[in-house]
Amino acid sequence: MDIVLEVFDTFLFDRIYATLLPASPEAAQSSLNASKNVAADVTFSSMRELPTAYQYHAASQYLQFEPSPYAYLSQLPRDNIYRQAITLYLITWYEPSHSYTEPVSSQRADLWKTRLFGLVVYFICSSLSYVFVFDKNTFKHPKFLKNQVRLEIAQAMEALPIMAIFTTPFFVAEVRGYAKLYDSTAEGPGWWYNYLQFPFFILFTDFFIYWIHRGLHHPMVYRRLHKPHHKWIMPTPYASHAFHPLDGYAQSVPYHVFPFLFPLQKFAYVLLFVFINIWTVFIHDGEYVANSPIINGAACHTMHHLYFNYNYGQFTTLWDRLGGSYRKPNEELFRRETKMGKREWERQVKEMETVVKEVEGGDDRSYDPAEEKKIR
Repeated sequence: MDIVLEVFDTFLFDRIYATLLPASPEAAQSSLNASKNVAADVTFSSMRELPTAYQYHAASQYLQFEPSPYAYLSQLPRDNIYRQAITLYLITWYEPSHSYTEPVSSQRADLWKTRLFGLVVYFICSSLSYVFVFDKNTFKHPKFLKNQVRLEIAQAMEALPIMAIFTTPFFVAEVRGYAKLYDSTAEGPGWWYNYLQFPFFILFTDFFIYWIHRGLHHPMVYRRLHKPHHKWIMPTPYASHAFHPLDGYAQSVPYHVFPFLFPLQKFAYVLLFVFINIWTVFIHDGEYVANSPIINGAACHTMHHLYFNYNYGQFTTLWDRLGGSYRKPNEELFRRETKMGKREWERQVKEMETVVKEVEGGDDRSYDPAEEKKIR
């Protein structure tokens, strides 16, 4: 996460902190004068004479951004733990203002904009999948909710800022050097681990998410935490992050714990972070491409949303098979002419209505047949 933080500090947050929390005029002038006299190789130059006593050290030897003078003109330098926590929290999520007409200062407007980046991956991935992959015939499914897309987005927007409160400490610990993140191969276990870390990460997180997810289906937990995500019987890509905050956080813990237990290359960390978000959208997009006995794709996850107590895994079917909770997707789902057919939908609805009574005691979802007819 230190690479991501350095990018945002360089191009956005240095200026914001220098504007909102400036150093005293004397300190700022001294800082500017000193920064002009710094050696050309600012990446490794000593900055002890500057008012903030901040010294720049690149997050990676492969990608470096020379700090602008703004990096030295704030009361909160880059390495201040409170600034790091605030910045990482703002990067993680975005909460739009309910009033877009209120006059705000340019500084507050800039701060407002910084919150957008936390959901860029969510909205870009979900929207691309929704436009180009998601089958709009799903709208006609008897168990598609009224205004479902809007409700999915609203729930994600409510959950993410709360989830960010719990995930930010992990990010802060990472950038302050407590994780086992490494930069060059020489700093890691060896060249072989540069390749092994990817399947190792997948298997490790898949195992723990399986058990966490399965635990969330325990009757004492399900209705309080996991039921909001199962509101979507036929999810769209926007349901990928539509969780109860503690539900979403619980299932993300294995991702955050891994780099504190095992080595992980810094750029691999960023790639895996993006991959996780894309995969989470992928398994909710309703395009049943992966008819695989190993991959837990969209078809497997659709079985989970329809019938609740199957296919808890995130990436593979391995732990479901070992745990006795695997359910093979219906073959009809992989043929376009049958996956949206009346007979398949009737079969799904009949079994789903039986299961939902067992799991939830009844169905309190709001379906709208009139809306279905309108879409047809």
